[in-house]
Amino acid sequence: MKLSTRALNIHPSATLAVSARAAEMRRQGRDVIGFGAGEPDFDTPPHIKQAAARALSEGHTGYAKPSHGIPIAREAVCEKLRRDNSLSYAPDQVIVTVGGKEALFLAFAALIDPGDEVILPVPYWVSFAEQIRFFGGMVVPVIGAAANELRITADQLRDALTPKTRVVVFNSPSNPGGFSYAPEEVRKLAAVVADRDVVVFSDEMYDRLLFGQGRAHLSFANASPAVFDKTITINAVSKSHAMTGWRAGFAAGPRELISGMARIQSHSTSGTATFIQYALAEALTGDQSHVETMRREFERRGRHMYLRLSSMPGVKCFAPTGAFYCFPDVSETYPRLGVADSSQFCAKALEEAHVALVPGAAFGMDTHVRLSFATDLETIDRGLDRLAKFLKQ
Repeated sequence: MKLSTRALNIHPSATLAVSARAAEMRRQGRDVIGFGAGEPDFDTPPHIKQAAARALSEGHTGYAKPSHGIPIAREAVCEKLRRDNSLSYAPDQVIVTVGGKEALFLAFAALIDPGDEVILPVPYWVSFAEQIRFFGGMVVPVIGAAANELRITADQLRDALTPKTRVVVFNSPSNPGGFSYAPEEVRKLAAVVADRDVVVFSDEMYDRLLFGQGRAHLSFANASPAVFDKTITINAVSKSHAMTGWRAGFAAGPRELISGMARIQSHSTSGTATFIQYALAEALTGDQSHVETMRREFERRGRHMYLRLSSMPGVKCFAPTGAFYCFPDVSETYPRLGVADSSQFCAKALEEAHVALVPGAAFGMDTHVRLSFATDLETIDRGLDRLAKFLKQ
C-alpha cells in the first residue's frame, strides 16, 4: 500500500518509542529503569476523579456541545488563566482539546501554509518539528547556547526573523531542557516580535512546576499589550494535575485563530469527552494543594538527579529550574563508549545497563540525553547507580 508523503515524512515519537522498548524488555523479564516518559508518578487527585464520576452518573456521555468546549470547562480555563497567569480571556477565546498536543496541532493547522517559516528554539519538544513539517512548514532552528543554559536570546530571535516567518514557538519551562525563562528574558523576546506580523505559540505546560526561591513564571501573552493579540497560550492538566491519560488540554488566544482551530477540530476529534471536561473544570478551579505537593517533590528529585549526574565523568548538566527533566550533555563519553551519537548512547545504555533514556537527537541536540525525574527517589538512585557504572567502562 502506498502511503502519503505526509505520513512517510513523520517520525514516531522518540519518547513513546523509548517507553515502548523499555516495556517490551520488562515483559521479557528484564529489570529496566525508565527515565523516558514525561509522566508524573502521582495518581490523579480524588476530587478530580469524583468530578468525572459525577458527570458520568449524571449522564454527561454524549457529544460535547459545543465540540470545542462545554461552557463550564471554558470558563474554568478563563479562571485558571486569570488566577495563575494574569491573563484575561473570554470563553469565546478558549478551546478545549484532546491534550495539549491537539491544541498545538490545531493551531499549526489553522495557520501554516506550505513554505511558511516557523522559528523553533533548540532544544525543542519532539512533536513541534514533526507537526510543523506535517503542514508543510519550514523549521528554522535557533540553538540555545550552553553559556546561557540553552535559552535563546532576543538577538538570536531577531536574527532568525524573515519576511516568511509565520510562527515563533516558545516553551517555558522547557521540555526537554528543564530550564525556564526569567520574566525579564520573556519581555526582551516579546519586544522583538511586538511589531512583526507573526504569531507566538507559547507552550506553558509546566507553568506551575518551577523550582528555586523567587523564581516566577511570566506568560508570553502577558509580556506586553502588543504581543497579547498575537499569542496563543497552550496548556493542559496533564503534568501539573497528574492527568496525562485523561487527554485534557486547552488553548486561549485571538478569536479568529480559536475559531479556525474549532472548525478543524469539528471534523477530526469532535472535541474532548464531555465527562472529562467536567474533570478538567474541577482540576482548574477546585482544590489546588496537590500541585504544590508535587512541585516540591519534583524540585527535590530534580536537585538530587542534577547533583548526581554532575559528578559523573564526561557529563555536563544544568540544575533544572522547571518541568521534571534533566538534559545533560554526554558527548564527551561517546569516544570512550564507542558510540557516535545520542541514539547509540541510549541504545547501549538500555541494552547494557537496562536504563531507558531519550536521545537528544529527538530534541534537536545530538550531544545530550533527557532523563525524567517523574519517578521516586529510590528508583532514580537505582537508575543513576547503573548509569554511573555504565559510564566508567
